[in-house]
Amino acid sequence: MIKKRNYILILIVVAGLLYMMKDSFFQPGVEDLKGSFKELGFTRNENNTGPVLRLYSVSLTDTLWKEMETYGNYMPHTKYGVTKVFFFLEGSPSPASISLDTQKPADEYQKNCVAMYEKDANSQVKLVRYPFR
Repeated sequence: MIKKRNYILILIVVAGLLYMMKDSFFQPGVEDLKGSFKELGFTRNENNTGPVLRLYSVSLTDTLWKEMETYGNYMPHTKYGVTKVFFFLEGSPSPASISLDTQKPADEYQKNCVAMYEKDANSQVKLVRYPFR
């Protein structure tokens, strides 16, 4: 009787572990989003003790606003840091990097920017459509 109970208990524990492993290995990610997102450039300040600033430039095939916000949410963010993602349509001139000084794309690329995602130091998220128009 005790042996049977141990087998059942072991079976339940193993089934639970398998479920947790499956759940952790099959998390949704950037590849699952519509829009064929492609990271063009990434810039990060070297401040490891204070606010970390991350700037991304990304190309995509269509203006899927909800997908852009989801993409931004997938990007790393540090407590009290700032993460900005600038979105450009595929095929339009896009920057390979973004200056830490201005925290925005160079002037010649700004007209091609279709959206800007920002998560600020308080983890407040905003997605601005056509931020430079």
